[in-house]
Amino acid sequence: MSIRWARLSAKYSFLSLRDRLRDVIAQAGDRFKQVLVAESPLQIVGVINANHALLAEQAGYKAIYLSGGGLSAGSLGVPDLGITNLEDVLVDVRRIVNVSKLPLLVDIDTGFGPSAFNIARTISSLIAAGAAAAHIEDQVSAKRCGHRPNKKLVSKQEMMDRITAAKGAVGDNSFVIMARTDAIAVEGVDAAIDRAKAYVATGASMLFIEAVDDLKIYQRFADEIGVPILANITEFGMTPLYTIEQLKSAKVSMALYPLSAFRAMNKAANEVYQTIRSKGSQQSVVDKMQTRDELYQSINYYEYEKSLDRFNK
Repeated sequence: MSIRWARLSAKYSFLSLRDRLRDVIAQAGDRFKQVLVAESPLQIVGVINANHALLAEQAGYKAIYLSGGGLSAGSLGVPDLGITNLEDVLVDVRRIVNVSKLPLLVDIDTGFGPSAFNIARTISSLIAAGAAAAHIEDQVSAKRCGHRPNKKLVSKQEMMDRITAAKGAVGDNSFVIMARTDAIAVEGVDAAIDRAKAYVATGASMLFIEAVDDLKIYQRFADEIGVPILANITEFGMTPLYTIEQLKSAKVSMALYPLSAFRAMNKAANEVYQTIRSKGSQQSVVDKMQTRDELYQSINYYEYEKSLDRFNK
């Protein structure tokens, strides 16, 4: 029995190793760039955990995202106010990359500084964990949600130093460094464009423009800077819920939906908890639940079970 269990364990332990060897041949950053060319605008959906990464992949998405706000609230139960650290992020990155082949874009806030060494360590660690790309922002370390008031920015030069440190850690890897600017809400569009030009000149190859309330602003960034632009289409924020067609008309390259599934999941969970507590049964909300079979299909349970049965004969 112990030999059978050892063989079974080895088989599934090496699934992730096989995937990682495949990624050495086609680095994650290269795959991110490839899907960006294949789908325009590229829809990037936020995943709160490994299970949601599987669901996103099965739904046909070509790239996925780990949100800092989602990680803070979902994994730690705290606000997105610069409380999380690098290891918090890496835990979730490793879990997601281990089950999904989709290129993963990661929110690293201000880089988990304060020094260039810290930022370089962040990028090196993400590459080792299998992430494809990261965006780093120009807020101060005690950052705020991009759609909340009273944001504060570091100087343009300090943000350029962050990008320089990040790019230095990439080396010859294809990992993508994306610069996020929150300057529109703080300094205005002209200042944000000036910053974005400097960030690209320093080494950022893509731009995340936060808190945009007019499609023409996206188009202006695209026209004046000439790198792929990401639009953050988050609910209940300052940016309207633009359609893919509208974003394409404004030359947006990526449409990000960071917390859509997470918000829906939380709403459903709250309703189920309240119902069971008030009615003493979950009978009235069972139709809103994922079935056991649907779960087992998404996590490939039946294939694991077949292998278990074979080894137990």
